[in-house]
Amino acid sequence: MDMAHKQLPDPVRTRLLKAALECFLADEYHKVTTRLIAEKADANISMIRYYFGSKEGLYEEMIRDTLSPLLDVLDGPMLSSTEGFTSFLRLYYDTMTKRPEFPKLILKVLALNQGPGRRFIQQLLERGRTRGARKVVDLKTQGLIDPTVDPDILRMAFVSLAMTPMLLKDIFEEQMGQAMDAAFIEDLARFNGRLFTMGLAPAMHE
Repeated sequence: MDMAHKQLPDPVRTRLLKAALECFLADEYHKVTTRLIAEKADANISMIRYYFGSKEGLYEEMIRDTLSPLLDVLDGPMLSSTEGFTSFLRLYYDTMTKRPEFPKLILKVLALNQGPGRRFIQQLLERGRTRGARKVVDLKTQGLIDPTVDPDILRMAFVSLAMTPMLLKDIFEEQMGQAMDAAFIEDLARFNGRLFTMGLAPAMHE
């Protein structure tokens, strides 16, 4: 069966990805077995090889499945104006709130080199960097942001505002004595979105 057909929605494939996410977020990569993932997904272990080729292939597809909706935004209309940063931050916070260990997993792979997929994740992030740079050019062309904005500095600032609350969520909640619930996340997205909108605004020349 060709790869195009394999990519069609399939309940077994979907269950395997969901089970892989749960397993890899809960334990170290080398401790997670394909048998455990298959059992959790109520699937035959041979289906992992059929759909993903190997445990590492499943791991990479699990990461792609989680990150792709965020990267795909860079090809859509959401960031056609600076107000879209609020929507993008809200999408990121909502996505990671459902998978609170995922930012830590990415950090472990990239910063600590734990588990496979480092090159793969870097390729995904480079794809986001390239798409983001195109969005910055478009916004500059429309006169919506300052023409001196450096796309890499903007990206680092955005990633910092997006990832830090999720990476330190437990600590922040303990310090505040309250949960970062949906209402708090919404306020955070709006506030950080305003920061970006104001920070990127073209300078007013007298």
